Amino acid sequence: MKQILIQLDTDALASTFDRIVAVDAGVDEVFSYGGVTPDNVVPLIHGAIFTRGVKDLPKTAIFVGGSNVQAAEKVFAKAQQAFFGSLRVSLMLDPNGSATTAAAAVRSAARHLPLKDLEALILGGTGPVGQRCAQILAGQGAKVRVASRSQERAEATAAFIRNSVDGAQVTPCDCSDDGLAAAVDGVELIISAGAAGVQFLKLPEWQEIDSLKAIIDLNAVPPLGIEGVETADSGVTRGNVVCYGAMGIGALKMRIHRAAIENLFSSNDQVLETDAVFSLSQTLTGL
Repeated sequence: MKQILIQLDTDALASTFDRIVAVDAGVDEVFSYGGVTPDNVVPLIHGAIFTRGVKDLPKTAIFVGGSNVQAAEKVFAKAQQAFFGSLRVSLMLDPNGSATTAAAAVRSAARHLPLKDLEALILGGTGPVGQRCAQILAGQGAKVRVASRSQERAEATAAFIRNSVDGAQVTPCDCSDDGLAAAVDGVELIISAGAAGVQFLKLPEWQEIDSLKAIIDLNAVPPLGIEGVETADSGVTRGNVVCYGAMGIGALKMRIHRAAIENLFSSNDQVLETDAVFSLSQTLTGL
């Protein structure tokens, strides 16, 4: 019996990127649907769970994506509500690659730094990738600063993570020009996860942070988020700081994405969101 991945995308056209990754992960058939909303997703879920017997349901899985993260989260929640007892299939949520990218970023940092009690700053921390980086780090015992040019958004994100992660140590920060000096004080890890083309730090600014040990810049569009970090950097040491750029993170992100797709078919009750995707990344060897 063939493995079937049902790709539910909130955009009008389903992502070719996500479909290609699924094929590369070994899925036999990918059924792709665009324009999926909470109002039209239930029949698609019922079609997935009623066509095969319970013992064969692990051969069917669902991937929820799209460029609008909040819309995808609503579709994902509605999909879970459509199951009936053992009539269910595994699901993965990775809109805009946010979960797999965040997992790859934190996993890369963990190659060089112990995460527990780590002083970490997430620039652009209220966006989908930044928030997930902060959530994963907080779950590993790091002390996380979530920085945004909007203090209100930073406070809301920090509160959300504290409510979601037991014992989370998350502090909202202002990353405007006036507040940036306080945000970087004593920080060991900086992850830049802002919008494309937004530069947070100039080279001299981060070189002056004596406590800094690692930088991860997830922006691949010039000007880069952190000046002096190259997109292809993958554990490159500049001065005393280990640097990763977007392309340097990308290979691991793809490996995590493929592994997560493969894992969906191990049973019919997998639920792969941010924390589960990171946990899965920790099982990968040879990193």
